[in-house]
This record gives sequence, structure tokens and C-alpha cells, in this order.
Amino acid sequence: MKGGKTGSMKPRRFCHLTMHKRLKIEQMNREKYTIQEIAKAVGVHYTTVWRELKRRQVVQRTTELIDQEVYCADVAERKYRENLAAKGPELKIANDRELADYLENLMLKDRYSPAAALAKIKEEGRVFSVEISEWTLYSYITKGVFRTLTNKDLPMRGEKKRKHRKVQPARVPAGDSIEERDPAVEMRECFGDWEMDTVESGKKKKKKNQGKETKRLLVMTERKTRTELLWMMPNGKTESVVRTLDALERKIGTTAFRQIFRSITVDNGSEFANCKGLQRSCLGKGDRTHVYYCHPYSSWERGSNENCNRMVRRWWPKGTDFSTISVKAVRTVQKWINEYPREVLGWKCAAAVFNEHLAGLGLEGVLACP
Repeated sequence: MKGGKTGSMKPRRFCHLTMHKRLKIEQMNREKYTIQEIAKAVGVHYTTVWRELKRRQVVQRTTELIDQEVYCADVAERKYRENLAAKGPELKIANDRELADYLENLMLKDRYSPAAALAKIKEEGRVFSVEISEWTLYSYITKGVFRTLTNKDLPMRGEKKRKHRKVQPARVPAGDSIEERDPAVEMRECFGDWEMDTVESGKKKKKKNQGKETKRLLVMTERKTRTELLWMMPNGKTESVVRTLDALERKIGTTAFRQIFRSITVDNGSEFANCKGLQRSCLGKGDRTHVYYCHPYSSWERGSNENCNRMVRRWWPKGTDFSTISVKAVRTVQKWINEYPREVLGWKCAAAVFNEHLAGLGLEGVLACP
């Protein structure tokens, strides 16, 4: 993202293919234009054109009596209409094009899961002529009922098989172990207990950048409300983490910091090695928070953090160069995460629940969320 514009996080333009646009695709494809050139001319994302060309192929015989697959706009339009109208009475969504368009827009442009998209409808009080369940919606996506939406556009369902890595010698925790943490934190009984991690930039892996400092994203997740706070740091050094917390304390004050950030749980990464620097107040005597360290190679002990990191990766996949990401873009993604409906919160968004707790502490408006 350069100059405040999003790079990999830029929302894809959502636009339905009309018969006129399909004819344009057919003509430009026949004239050997690239998919990107066709997408620009038609005014849609290039993946829309790619899927259209892949799905709507027909076999035609040339004058040399050779069969070849080509794209035909007439056939593509007919198949599209058949998908909606000819699948029988169980295809309820065919009777409400407005609902289908709204759901597809949420899942493509706003990157919602099917469950979150349905929850958003209830949250906003929208009324459509038909209602469908989460299972039915997944079924429609799998069957290819929607114009461009496929299963590949959805968030990952379930865990990917992880590659085995060589086990490195564990660092000695720089502070108190998670075993010493109050059991109430594990039960999510209290507000103000956080998990903290960093997300690496993909640029580091390139050979020409070996040894150079690369930006990192500092992510904090409040365990009870699942609220996410994001900061872009110049590097992954512990000094950068301390400076970020110092800036936050100066912004909201030590008293508010101690109430909102009662504890912070981290892993044993080198960026969190300065336990005293993380804990101590930069504005006065005493500590501003208490830091606990997970067991080595136990990322599940920061489960909320890991889940929110996956939401970050919906916008910035692994390999993203964070040097192209602006501060404005970071705020945009943070806002999206905190306004995302959560099943664990009764389909409320994290921002609403977080602000309720701030109000209960008399700290309303002290730390704006999202």
C-alpha cells in the first residue's frame, strides 16, 4: 500500500456480469487480450474474468474440423440463468436476487464468512423475502449458484496441516511463566487481559533483503472481548515494542493503562525479551502492566491472538511486504476486525463489547475502538 492507498488489502471491485459485459469478454478474449486487460475494460476484478472464462467454455469445430474450447457469451448467460432458475424449488435464493447480491458482496468485498454475513443481516435488521441457513449458504457456494463467489473466496475452514520444523533450543522466559497467571485470565472472567504477538513482513525472506531491518505488525488481542489493536513497527526489536507501549501509555495515561491492560501474555520471541521495559511505567514509578510468558512452542496458549492473526492475513497474506502498508491501511484493517460479527460474542462485534466495558470502568472514549 503506497501513499495511503491499499496494496494487497485494496477491496476488490464487486460488479455483476451483464450480457453486454460477457459479449465484451468474448470479443477481447478472441482478440488475445490478457485477463488483466479484459478486466480493466469491463470494470471487474481480474479473478472474475478468470472464473468466467474457465467455467463457460464450449466446444466449437473449426473449418479444419478441429474441436476446440472457446468462450461464448450467449452460452455463459444461459448457464448463469439456469443455475438460478432450473435447480428446483429448494433453491430459495433464486427468488430473492437482492439477498443473493447482498451476501455475495459481503463475502467478496468485505471478506465475511457465510456465518458472519448472515449475522450481519440480523444485526442491521434487514428483511428479505426468503431466509436461508448457514449450511444452505455453504451448499449454494459449493454448487456455483452465485455469479462469481466460490469456496476459494472464503476464509479457511479448519486447520491446514502444518509442516514439521526443526526444534530450536528454548529461551529461558524473561519474566513470569503463564503458570503463575491468575486462573481467572484463562477463564476470560475479567476485562483487561491481553495477548500480544508480532506478524512478520514477507520482504525479509528475499535474499537481497537478508540482514536488513523490515517492518513488523504488533498485534494485541483482548481475551474477553476479542478486540484487536494493531501498530506498524519499523522492525522486530524489543525496543520498538517498548516504544509502542510507551506511546500508548502517554496517550491514555498510566491509570487508564493499568485498568485496560491488566496483563499481557506473550511468547518467548526476542522482541519480548525486555520484560522490565514492557512492564514498567514510562510516566512514573511502578509497573503499568504484568507480562506473562507462554511455554515454548505452545501458540495455543495465545489462541485468541492466533485467531485474530488469521483475520489479519485475509487482507495481508503471508509474503506481504509491510513496507508498502500505510498507517491508514492498518487502521482500516483494525476497524474491519473489530466490527466483524463474532459467534462467541452472540454475533456482536468486538468494538461494541469493548466499549461497553470501557463505559463500565468510567473510561468511555479514553481508547477509541475501532
